This record gives sequence, C-alpha cells and structure tokens, in this order.
Amino acid sequence: MKFEHLIEVNDLANPLLTPLTREELWFGLLCRAEDARAFLPGLEACRIVERTADGLVRDLHFGHAVIRDRVSFETLRWIRFESEANEEHAGGSLTITIEEPEPGALFLRFAYHTSLPEQGEDARYAEFVRSAYHQSDLDTVRVIRMIAASGGLAQ
Repeated sequence: MKFEHLIEVNDLANPLLTPLTREELWFGLLCRAEDARAFLPGLEACRIVERTADGLVRDLHFGHAVIRDRVSFETLRWIRFESEANEEHAGGSLTITIEEPEPGALFLRFAYHTSLPEQGEDARYAEFVRSAYHQSDLDTVRVIRMIAASGGLAQ
C-alpha cells in the first residue's frame, strides 16, 4: 500500500495558532528520530544502535516485538524511516517532507509505503490503516508543538 497526505502546520489565517519556524519543526522531527516514545503509543524503548552524519539505526521495542529501522534525512527538508521486515513486522517506510509553498506556510507531507495489499482480502484493512496513520501524524504535529512551546530549541 502506498499512501500519502499533507498536514498543515501553520495556518497563516488563524492568529490564535502560534506559527512554528522551519527550524522548530525540524527539531521536532529529529526528536522523533532520537526517541520516538512520545510519538508512537505503545513504544517502550527506542535504542540507537548506530549513528552516522546523515542518519541512524534504531531498535524500537514494542513489548516483546523489536523493530529495527534506519533513519536518514536531509537537514531541514525531509526525514525517512525504513523499518526492516521480521517475524512481527512486515517492514515499510515513511518519508516526512517539510513543504513551504509561501514563507511561513509550513506543511508536512507524510508518504507511506507498506506491504499491506490494497486489493483482495486484506484490502478492507487499508482504509483503517490510512485513518490510523493520519491520526498518528496529527499527533506528531501536536507533540512537535508541545516541544516548541516548552522551548525545545532554546534549551
């Protein structure tokens, strides 16, 4: 299944919503890479097993299930999470891209690629999975806002 959607981060027409800068948004995405527990319900531990200049490898512990994924990125532009297939997980990828069609109008594009079929018997789950992904991504923006409000970059 391939699935993508766009989430508006800054609504320039809403003066009640504190706009985030690209740097604050990026910092929040890096926080998700470093320790995803606040972003992924059920995640008990996030252990970095390898670090390079442009990414890292982590083990995500969901109870007895451990998922290894690779995080790569281009600073201030995009971040990609690629999980390896194992007995508990089919593997897949998520790329989050920062888009700014006009100054200050920030959006996040979430692009998923999973092994879940969109046809046949398992297709009925595809819509449920899309809905769950969308809610999770809305929560990601909410958590990033909380990090920014707490002075995340200033610390």
